[in-house]
Amino acid sequence: MAPQPLGSKERSLFTQVVKNYENKQYKKGLKAADQILRKSPDHGDTIAMKALIINSQGNTEEAFALAKVALKHAMKSHVCWHVYGLLYRSSKNFEEAIKAYKFALKLEPESQQIQKDLALLQMQMRDYQGYIQSRRAILQSRTSWRQNWTALAIAQHLAGDLVNAERTLTTYEETLKAPPPKTDIEHSEAILYKNSIIAEMGETERALEHLDAAAKNNPDRTSVMELRAQYLRMLGRNEEAEKAYRALLDRNAEYRAYFEGLQSVLGLDKSDVKALKSLYADYAQKNPRGDAARRIPLDFLEGDDFREAANEYLQHMLRKGIPSTFANVKSLYSDTAKRDTIQDLVLGYADGKGIIQANGSAEKETNSEPDQLDLSVRFFLAQHYNYHLSRDLSKALKYVEEAISSKPESVDYYMTKARIWKHYGNPRQAAELMEKARTLDTRDRYINTKAAKYHLRNDDNEAAIQNMSEFTRNEAPGGPLGDLHDMQCVWYITEDGESYLRQAKLGLALKRFASVSSIFEIFQEDQFDFHTFSLRKGQIRAYVDMIRWEDHLREHPFFSRASISAARIYVMLHDDPDLVHGSLLNGVNGEKMDSAERKKAQKRARKDQEKKDKEEAERKDAKKPAAVDQNGEPKKEDKDPKGEKLLQTTEPLTEAMKFVTPLLEFSPKNIQAQQVGFEVFMRRKKYLLALRAVLAAHALSPKNPDTHERLLRLHHTLSTLPAPLSPKLSEVIFAELNPVLPASTDLQKHNTDFLQQHANSAPHVQAALRVRQFLDSDSSEKNQQDVIRTLALEDSSLEDAVKGLEMLKEWKAEKRYRNDYVDAARQRWPEACAFEKMGD
Repeated sequence: MAPQPLGSKERSLFTQVVKNYENKQYKKGLKAADQILRKSPDHGDTIAMKALIINSQGNTEEAFALAKVALKHAMKSHVCWHVYGLLYRSSKNFEEAIKAYKFALKLEPESQQIQKDLALLQMQMRDYQGYIQSRRAILQSRTSWRQNWTALAIAQHLAGDLVNAERTLTTYEETLKAPPPKTDIEHSEAILYKNSIIAEMGETERALEHLDAAAKNNPDRTSVMELRAQYLRMLGRNEEAEKAYRALLDRNAEYRAYFEGLQSVLGLDKSDVKALKSLYADYAQKNPRGDAARRIPLDFLEGDDFREAANEYLQHMLRKGIPSTFANVKSLYSDTAKRDTIQDLVLGYADGKGIIQANGSAEKETNSEPDQLDLSVRFFLAQHYNYHLSRDLSKALKYVEEAISSKPESVDYYMTKARIWKHYGNPRQAAELMEKARTLDTRDRYINTKAAKYHLRNDDNEAAIQNMSEFTRNEAPGGPLGDLHDMQCVWYITEDGESYLRQAKLGLALKRFASVSSIFEIFQEDQFDFHTFSLRKGQIRAYVDMIRWEDHLREHPFFSRASISAARIYVMLHDDPDLVHGSLLNGVNGEKMDSAERKKAQKRARKDQEKKDKEEAERKDAKKPAAVDQNGEPKKEDKDPKGEKLLQTTEPLTEAMKFVTPLLEFSPKNIQAQQVGFEVFMRRKKYLLALRAVLAAHALSPKNPDTHERLLRLHHTLSTLPAPLSPKLSEVIFAELNPVLPASTDLQKHNTDFLQQHANSAPHVQAALRVRQFLDSDSSEKNQQDVIRTLALEDSSLEDAVKGLEMLKEWKAEKRYRNDYVDAARQRWPEACAFEKMGD
């Protein structure tokens, strides 16, 4: 049915409805729409606009229902189909939105707005061929706008059609009647973008010629100089490249990449020590206050040359009391000889040996400089002995306490002491010390967030949020935590979730991990704003970099951490559904109850918790004002702040897959992602997918102990299935498994051989014991004894010991073995909190 015509008054009202929607005056828009519909109740365009306004108010289902009514009355209205596409876009169903936009364009091919909306979605979906078509259509309608030409070039560039991308930019340049002024930033940026395309085509010579001809007066001088030096180096024109790199170093003598480029064009490698020393000595003399020319030689010098240079560098830095001195040199510790030399030098300074005075003599100075040097030396040694490649925590603690006694107001010293206690395995003491450091400088945001992080590691969530509230808008809906969500403070939300997971508060943990996932979805969706903004502002290279970064967005470590933890929780819920109520027992030991008693305790605890939550919610509601968003509209309130609805899912493995799928797609080289994927697939009985996950993990780390355990568990499971797999599936699975673990393998012998081969590695021994536990049920007592013996292994770490205790708890080991394990662990790590006596 064709669109129904309106009278002049109603047409004016309809225009007003559109303006009200664009200005977010939704109530006025609905009022005007209802006026039209009273006279023309079947007017499809008005019904569609009403649907759009209702959707903006959060009533998505009602909006879709109205949009379908609008289409029923006006199937050939481009407005109705455009609105239908906008509704699908708002609900993130981009494929359907694109279909609706395309249908709207068939009805109204000249509509610029529909064409632009379609182009945005095609870019968001990375449909580059479709985006090229849309951008070409937009360009044909407005050839005078530079951004239309640039957008088409970007589409061709990202689609891999570099030749046409360059041609598009050149064609626009040829239409210019006069050269743009030097102040035209958009033109300057387009020139450098075109140059990057030529270079990407591999035509370095032409890229250099274009750069010299077109970018001579470009205001982005640094980029032009860097590109020119790079091109000259790639072309082998080393004399010119040397001048270019030296010019860059004259502008910034602290950028390591410039030094590396200069070394390359001079033909110097690490073996040409004499020439390299001379090069860096010249720059150190030219820039006496600089760091790079003094620090870089430490990477390639060896023996006495290294000792001499390190001595000069360390004394220069320590005299000035630069706190980052250790951070600057710790990368050298991977070379044990250099590490030992640095240790020997700084210990000598602590004893007053080898100190070069400002005048070159070795006499003791009478001014205050030695005091500063002494403090810096003790601070350096504290960090040195706290570092994992040179760790001796007792010495680290000794030196940092000496430094604190001389300068008790130092934030850095207390922070280092807190880190030492963290490595002792005592998060409680570490958090107290980091809090002490925070109180010494309450205006420093960095130390504030560091203290909050240490509180979270100590599972003191209230203290952490109290710290964060010093730098948040506490009047925001949800208080400090709500503001941290609004600011997308991913590190805090992730740490908060991991803390709740350690406390077995699974609902709150899931809530935090789901929030992290939703924040990354917002990152993805925020691209929409830049598809038009970057073109309008002419920031093309930054835009292309952003698009490429977004393509790898979910490889981000915080996304991986949150998703892996969330998937593990859902696996736990699948294995033990009673965990949904476990946190409600408030310390009651459910293991000592029978089934009926446990259910009664859970029911009673749940009622008490519901009553408590209701009272708390009423108290908060009485205090806080009504929450509104930035547009003054009522803000949606979180009806599940503790994650209880997330926890009470009836299909935990389905929920787990929502996290596992993007993990495996975007982070296939993350071994933990493959391992958690394996656990989910095994429980879903998707054995082929489980096999591929464990094989991917094996390819990443063939000797990984967890991969060994999972491979044998999969083999054992396949061999003991109550109903055999179909012949075809079985053939495929064992064909892929055989190269790593043949079907005929004796699993017990294979595991025994693995245990003997890695007898001195606690993680490998633990993995072998887990395998032996499920292969031989009669070995349980021996396994428990062998877990205790791993504590005696020389290389056994505190983390390994904690995992061993978790194994005993998982196996429901006898109380005497658990106590023996805790006693042995406490003897080896007396400062650690993990082995405090348990009231079993």
